[in-house]
Amino acid sequence: MPSSEPRASHPSAVPSEIVVRRAPLREIDPRTLYRILQLRERVFTMEQHATDEDLDGRELEDTTILVWLEERTSEGGDGTGRVIAQARVLADRDAMRIGRVVVAGDRRRGGAGRRVMQAALDVCREQGPGLEIRIDAQAYLEQWYGSMGFETVGGIFLEAGIEHVAMVLRP
Repeated sequence: MPSSEPRASHPSAVPSEIVVRRAPLREIDPRTLYRILQLRERVFTMEQHATDEDLDGRELEDTTILVWLEERTSEGGDGTGRVIAQARVLADRDAMRIGRVVVAGDRRRGGAGRRVMQAALDVCREQGPGLEIRIDAQAYLEQWYGSMGFETVGGIFLEAGIEHVAMVLRP
């Protein structure tokens, strides 16, 4: 279910609102999916130089849900808004998993990351009540994820050429 809140804006900026969206791949409008993948490519490939492929086939699983924040402006356009953050929720056999968390560079440190994570956590709790929620967090964000209740359960390892740490949120 979408939720929105007005976004504070510069006096010369176009008024906008941030809407939380979630859906399995088969229900996402092609323009929106393009914007989601464009954001992931911009951050993971261009900015962070990840060495592994982003598209690993897990989005195609029936139980996978993508969660994203869409910024809608009063200017109209094609009916879809700018995707400013996204996360992927996977249903593994014995746990839920959140991954591919990404926030547009100009929206970091403004609450978009926490908001998309909260929406992903809500999906996890609905889809897998009572299950652990696991993440492989980029190591520099360990404290940030810890502030949401995640505990570190392993040492640093390389994933896609980037230092990560396994973390879990227990029910």
